[in-house]
Amino acid sequence: MRAQAAIDQAADEIVGLFENRVPEQKTPGSFFAVFGPDGIVLERGYGEKVLGDETAPDRDTVFRIASCTKSFTCTMLLMLRDRGQLNLDAPITDFVPAFRSLSPEVAPATPSVRMLMTMSAGFPTDNPWGDRMEEMTRVELDEFVSTGIRYSSTPGTRFEYSNLGYALLSEVIAEVTGRNYVDVVAAEILEPLGLTSTRFDEDPDADIAIGYRLANGAWQAQPFTAPGVFSAMGGLFSTATDLVRWSLWLAGALDPGDTSDGPLSVASRRELQQIQRAVPANLSKVAEFAEPTAHGYGYGLFVDEGTTKIVSHSGGYPGFSAHMRWHAPTGLGIVALENGTFAASSIPATHALQAALNSYGELTTPAPAWPETVAARDIFDSLIRNGDTASAEAVAAVNLALDAPYVERIAAIATAIANVGPLTTAALTEVPRELSDTPAVTNWTIEGERGRIRCHILMSPELPPRVQTFAVTTENH
Repeated sequence: MRAQAAIDQAADEIVGLFENRVPEQKTPGSFFAVFGPDGIVLERGYGEKVLGDETAPDRDTVFRIASCTKSFTCTMLLMLRDRGQLNLDAPITDFVPAFRSLSPEVAPATPSVRMLMTMSAGFPTDNPWGDRMEEMTRVELDEFVSTGIRYSSTPGTRFEYSNLGYALLSEVIAEVTGRNYVDVVAAEILEPLGLTSTRFDEDPDADIAIGYRLANGAWQAQPFTAPGVFSAMGGLFSTATDLVRWSLWLAGALDPGDTSDGPLSVASRRELQQIQRAVPANLSKVAEFAEPTAHGYGYGLFVDEGTTKIVSHSGGYPGFSAHMRWHAPTGLGIVALENGTFAASSIPATHALQAALNSYGELTTPAPAWPETVAARDIFDSLIRNGDTASAEAVAAVNLALDAPYVERIAAIATAIANVGPLTTAALTEVPRELSDTPAVTNWTIEGERGRIRCHILMSPELPPRVQTFAVTTENH
């Protein structure tokens, strides 16, 4: 209900971000769907999915989703890893023997599967070129890589977006399974998840949007390409309905209480959405958030992480632009699909989700303290008030007395009490928890006549956890 209310409150602002996309000739047609944990809450379609038919796209209109495909590819790779069929750190030459580098003295390391997944194989960025390579066959790929690949950096050392890397990953999947990449993903992911409108080729019976390129003020239709080895980097067609379902399945894994099933485990879906490779600031294209944000690439997904977490990926292809984006703590997200080359649907989508988050209010809540942390707090509160070292020692980790003997700790407590005046009989005051506080941490204050003592404990990783850090400072009124 809270997600619904936030989207409702931001609806006018969100609609305003998309309603002029067609008049401004960003795209012939545009559709967005803002969703919460239970599905689509706000949706609009503008313009025409096929010029001349005067019909706006809707949630079941099929668009090319381009590089949003990469999250499907990496899901399949993690499935094979989890089955014990694939080592992510194996070199690509285990699967594509024809692969070799052009300049081994420049790039002495052979890229691994993991490097390819995280855009750190050392290949140069290749978006315009890669977009035109989809129909390349396995034989043609072997011929291509056998002549040598020019590296732009040493494999495994930096992020650089590469579609060629994902074409090679399609070969990894094919070699491990003995089946064509397209068939494997369809059978292992799309069918089990009920993504019935998502496929790798043009369905003549589907409600499909035609892609266009703006040239000299006029829209020109772009031809569709057929599946090939580069389909792993951007070959999927899908609808907002299916893409929201996919996004929610991935986002749900970031909820500690998620028990949803599917072809990939909750733990591996969480792994998919963790930063595996940092993206340099000069390469980042993220919204302006109110706090510093770490930006990086997971497995087929971009991740922005600070006190909160946003996962996303864009797709750009001749004639199409797509974007999917979700905020893990609230379950809010958006899918945007447009049928114009270089439409950059990610821009309004990013700001639309931020508008919903601004309306949501507090986005995250700190983790509660463990029961053992709270119990230890009460014991060490008694140490300060009553000098009860025996009880404190009973819950102390082995390092506590070694780091500072109790005689020193009691002396420090006495000094603190002298600074704030005699302690009052008021109960302790728990300091409000911060987002950086783990369950092993708690802070509280004890009132004196002229000030207060601020107390801090940190529990150890033992079972049961014990107090490894105890500190007191003073604050004057």
